[in-house]
Amino acid sequence: MQDEVRLNKFIAQATGVSRREADDIISSEKVTINGNPVEIGQKVKDGDTVAINGRNISTQENIYLAFNKPVNFVCSRKKQGESPTIYSIIPKKYHHLKPVGRLDRNSSGLLILTNDGDVAFQMTHPKFHKIKKYLVTLDKEITPLHRQMISDFGIDLEDGKSQFLIERTNKDGEWLITMSEGRNRQIRRTFAALGYTVIKLHRIQFGNLLLSNLKKGEVVEIPKPN
Repeated sequence: MQDEVRLNKFIAQATGVSRREADDIISSEKVTINGNPVEIGQKVKDGDTVAINGRNISTQENIYLAFNKPVNFVCSRKKQGESPTIYSIIPKKYHHLKPVGRLDRNSSGLLILTNDGDVAFQMTHPKFHKIKKYLVTLDKEITPLHRQMISDFGIDLEDGKSQFLIERTNKDGEWLITMSEGRNRQIRRTFAALGYTVIKLHRIQFGNLLLSNLKKGEVVEIPKPN
């Protein structure tokens, strides 16, 4: 650890939460340094003992992982019905890492996992406008009018307007979707609102990170994404 570091940064590095979430933990009066209550803005020095709810914590090296998620796996630590969790195929040494955003059970492709809460926040919060690209196959050909409605005006969903760019690929029936947000099942819900069913959804880009030649089910450590 550095000679002195802000407490919220220390907690974020130790637990994988964002610094904003760390501030909430500090405000809840559950944190102590050397057995003493703390306050927002306090700093931690080498040799200090930091505890949350009486449990000592320590900083750990930030790790960033790219994973090519297969279909039929869920992004959680517990099985959902008969669907196994991604942690059943990710090496055990990475089981402390958390997914940055999620891909639903029927979706595949690029998933980032990390213990860096600040990076997770920056990659997923809408204000940072991180580009995401997906290859999508629908149950039928989308009409030019519906393409224009989604790309130019957006579709009203129960949680707000959904708008993204739709382009053809060289593969018959496949579309390239580009968007800078990523609400729960947003692409599937947007097409469903117009009478289409997404047959395949595969993420190929998240921020500056590309899926490239990463094989299905494969993981690789990567530099800090941005």
